[in-house]
Amino acid sequence: MTAKTDGAPAGATAETYALIGAGPMGLAMAKVLREQGIAFQGFELHSDVGGLWDIEAPRSTMYESAHLISSKTMTEFTDFPMREEVAEYPSHREMARYFREFAKAYDLYRDYAFNCEVLKAEPLGESGDGWRVTWRDGEGQEQSARFAGVLIANGTLSEPNVPQFKGQFDGEIIHSAQYRRPEQFAGKRVLIVGAGNSGCDIAVDAIHHGVSCDISLRRGYYFVPKYVFGRPADTLGGAVTLPMWLKRRVDGFLLKWFVGNPQKYGFPKPDYRLYESHPVVNSLILFHAGHGDLKVRPDIERLDGKTVHFTDGSQAEYDMILTATGYLLHYPFIDKAWLNWQGAAPHLYLNCMHPERDDLFVLGMVEASGLGWQGRHEQAEMVARYIRGLREGRTSALELQVEKAAGYARATGGVAYLKLARMAYYVDKATYRKAVTGWIRALSKGAA
Repeated sequence: MTAKTDGAPAGATAETYALIGAGPMGLAMAKVLREQGIAFQGFELHSDVGGLWDIEAPRSTMYESAHLISSKTMTEFTDFPMREEVAEYPSHREMARYFREFAKAYDLYRDYAFNCEVLKAEPLGESGDGWRVTWRDGEGQEQSARFAGVLIANGTLSEPNVPQFKGQFDGEIIHSAQYRRPEQFAGKRVLIVGAGNSGCDIAVDAIHHGVSCDISLRRGYYFVPKYVFGRPADTLGGAVTLPMWLKRRVDGFLLKWFVGNPQKYGFPKPDYRLYESHPVVNSLILFHAGHGDLKVRPDIERLDGKTVHFTDGSQAEYDMILTATGYLLHYPFIDKAWLNWQGAAPHLYLNCMHPERDDLFVLGMVEASGLGWQGRHEQAEMVARYIRGLREGRTSALELQVEKAAGYARATGGVAYLKLARMAYYVDKATYRKAVTGWIRALSKGAA
């Protein structure tokens, strides 16, 4: 990266924003910033775009068998559809290619500095006074510059949530973030801890490549097949938005019809209602459990050598424990106090806007069943139009400024999500998109 003698990136001005991350959320933000005429300088740790979807990236948590759990139709950017020949559930390599194609199509590479690690972001005063951003460039040199604001889009799935167990295990313990290829299971008796989407995917790999595979669960899950009536399950909802009580009834009936009762295979019954946690989209885990290839175990009580003792009094021997226990939000370059952090996540208006500051935004800290990249693109567009609206003194931007300052309100649509770290920034898709697109329309009125 070429830097000016005063420490500012080449081409930067007093109105330039620092955009951290070139994954899908960062790219969406870069695209709409360009469209809204807002100057920015992008920073990316890796040598290319794609974020965690590029398995070669230094902090990618991808594994070779990883695929989208939502269909390409429901995931892609609306104005940049995936190629027709791409499978309905693309692999991570296909997704990395898609994001590179997206960046080239919108000429986003030229606004990013690659192989750059952001080390610190500090406000220079009250909102509007700017930020001092410090980074290490590709040659290992530290640089810093002043920016009008900071847009954080470094992802939500890179910091492993590592559980602690009683006792000592003499085998190998790894987190799913350290898993790359099924050969890691060769010759091993494997215990998977956690049955989220990654845990179930990896369990299938272990079944085929290890000596044996068990899975330990703390609670029950709802399982969704990838295909229903020969079509991707997430494409069957149509244009009609059902109230949650009715959606639960309809979808619950379909799950009983197509999935059956997972308790028959040893899975515990969920102690929560459908959609109060993210369902598992996997068509193979129940198949293998029903064929005896996978044994379901309860929570771990303690470890002793290579013996794992479970809470039901049973025990078994293993060579490897793989914890598929999710990830924690991680923004190591900025003090949590500046993010209005409370509990497991920052408390931000519509999951992205600081209640008091108008020069700090967190992008992509939002999860919802079926939100897709388009839902995140809408979040980026709302933020970009807000920044532009404030600069132009638009009434709609000032109204949004007042509303976001009124306090934190999560767009849950009345759903009581489980009190888990991974659910702390979960929203109801219909409620969230309605709010975001409403602000986009308001902020767009009268804009050039």
